[in-house]
Amino acid sequence: MTAIAKPQSKFSTVIRVTSGNFIEMYDFFLFGFYATYISKAFFPTDSEYASLMLTFATFGAGFLMRPLGAILLGGYIDRIGRRKGLVLTLGIMATGTAMVAFIPSYATIGLLAPLLVLVGRLLQGFSAGVELGGVSVYLSEMATPGHKGFYVSWQSASQQVAIIFSAALGYILNESMSKEVIADWGWRIPFFIGCMIIPIVFQIRRSLQETEEFLAKKHHPTFKEIMKSLTINWQLVVAGMMLIVMTTVSFYLITVYTPTFGKSVMKLSIVDSLIITLFVGLSNFIWLPVMGALSDRIGRWPIMALFSALALFTAYPALNWLVANPSFEHMLAVELWLSFLYGSYNGATIVALTEIIPIHIRTTGFSLAYSLATALFGGFTPLVSTWLIETTGDKASPGYWMAMAGGMGLIATVLIYKGVVKVKD
Repeated sequence: MTAIAKPQSKFSTVIRVTSGNFIEMYDFFLFGFYATYISKAFFPTDSEYASLMLTFATFGAGFLMRPLGAILLGGYIDRIGRRKGLVLTLGIMATGTAMVAFIPSYATIGLLAPLLVLVGRLLQGFSAGVELGGVSVYLSEMATPGHKGFYVSWQSASQQVAIIFSAALGYILNESMSKEVIADWGWRIPFFIGCMIIPIVFQIRRSLQETEEFLAKKHHPTFKEIMKSLTINWQLVVAGMMLIVMTTVSFYLITVYTPTFGKSVMKLSIVDSLIITLFVGLSNFIWLPVMGALSDRIGRWPIMALFSALALFTAYPALNWLVANPSFEHMLAVELWLSFLYGSYNGATIVALTEIIPIHIRTTGFSLAYSLATALFGGFTPLVSTWLIETTGDKASPGYWMAMAGGMGLIATVLIYKGVVKVKD
């Protein structure tokens, strides 16, 4: 029988299980930050706007694979085990990352270049469909009593380490290389570094042990049983999706889209955009575990309701003030405010989602709700934000997108915690 993790290994277990999250978000952030270079390398057109839209559409396409990954890989994890599933997802993710790093440009291999980039993104999306759910469920099941919020928050906090690392790496590259060299081939260096990190992370994750809660289960559901339970609890999955819309939209707005917004819209330097992103990552890293721990003390719903409401009513005014008063300092202030909203809401929400999904479909249900939110809303945030600005002429219009997400989070919180949506057997 698989050995059970010892209590004194909690800290090292958190590091091992969240290591894959680091790789996933590291690559996702790089794709967003170097979008202008990627668009010229793989999607060249006569219009910079069109090239950027094609790039962000490819970025978003990967998210469309997440629901499929959530169902197939989530069912595998609920049936076979948390540990084996997390090792499998890392392998699939690594393949997609390597493809994006090594594919020759459009000028070299023509239409095959954007096609292969798309395939790489689809593989990453398929894997990511269950990565966050698998990690969150694992952390929830290995947490000490009364501290689930704190432990599960490290799923999201680990992603912030990737944001900080990649932003710092980008700063170093921009200080040591010319713009021409970076545009030509230098932008690939961070992707190569990611490929070098993958084998280390793979070895770390292989050392994971199965959770006590999973080993204690006497019956592991078949795929048919999982699908039946998902169908019966479809309202719970939809409500869970609505909860996560606020999380995923705000996250991709303040991290992946921020560098593009800073450079293309606010006309800040690349270095300024990187510094702002780095501070956003630090802010997220602080607020996530703080609010996760606070939710252990006062409950999940008060935090979720407060910060989703704040997002609903302050996202657009904050961005509108920034657009009217553009500067590095003002953009930093607005991004830190949005980071506070995201980190606080997410710190309570991720653990809440692990608690409302029945244990026998916990990974599949969590992953499906999260994947639908990301596929339909969050993953297309850079694309929607670019489109909103172009069509409305309002540089603050991405604030409407985040306000919508805040409204959905508020409605879902009320539906779930007022008992309108319940678990069905």
